Amino acid sequence: MRGLAPIVLGAGLLAGPAVAQDLTIATSVPSLGFPFFVHMENQLNAEAKELGGIEILNYDGQNSSPKQTGDMEAAIIRGVDGVVISPLDSVAMAPAVRQVVEAGIPVVTIDRRVDGVDGIISHVGADNVKGGEAQGELIMQLYPDGARIINLQGQPGASPAIDRNKGLHNVLDAAGDKYKFIAEQTANFAREEGASVTEALLGGLDTPPDVIVAANDDMALGAMQVAQERGLDVAIIGFDALPEALAAIRDGSLTATIEQMPGGQSRKAMQTIVAFIRDGTKPEPLVLLTPIAITKDNLDKAERLGEID
Repeated sequence: MRGLAPIVLGAGLLAGPAVAQDLTIATSVPSLGFPFFVHMENQLNAEAKELGGIEILNYDGQNSSPKQTGDMEAAIIRGVDGVVISPLDSVAMAPAVRQVVEAGIPVVTIDRRVDGVDGIISHVGADNVKGGEAQGELIMQLYPDGARIINLQGQPGASPAIDRNKGLHNVLDAAGDKYKFIAEQTANFAREEGASVTEALLGGLDTPPDVIVAANDDMALGAMQVAQERGLDVAIIGFDALPEALAAIRDGSLTATIEQMPGGQSRKAMQTIVAFIRDGTKPEPLVLLTPIAITKDNLDKAERLGEID
């Protein structure tokens, strides 16, 4: 994991010699300890390179709101031209993002929202409620007569965790009592916690569940490991379409994941903030991509399929 200093990608990396180094954009993700955010950062950087003339300051929030807040303060002091941020916590990061906006620096949020801050020029993300609904609809397709479900929830306070859980319940609660959540617990989007929470929950059950649904792939992969160790035949559904999850779906050890096009989000966010700064192009205040369920039958629809062996 990166330390406190930002990564500076200078003109020699992000622009050819004929392109002026005319913008400095700060990017901030919750934690580069998660492969999902590494991919998002890589795509932000790749789009900046395509656009040209951009210096990128990459900040790693290190799963800490105080760290991410300090990074926003550093960006203000540096005098960046714009900020693209995925906030660790939609509430806790609001004061820091408000400081950036009040400093006259354009802000685009990506993947995760910030609550209660006026002046953010755009939010680019996936419709996580629809993503959760896609998980629920897939469970109904796989188990039309009903299912017993363990729900591994994401990090409390993170908008994707809230919205994915809402979407899942939207669908399954409306279907009546035949879809039963026998356990729901956060595993904080982490693989190790996904494994340990699953182990603990399974240990307290007389009968295994039919489905383990997780708010991201890291938790789903942790649960998958435990299920394999116990020799359980249980459907496991993740979210994010990480390459490792796609490989597991291909090989039959993971049932499904939800594709939310994180690279598409990143590129759109960078395009949006650069067009606003350079050309005054007024962006759409809310851009949401619609997630889809990925199973073995439609692996070709996954954004990162080319990254698996």
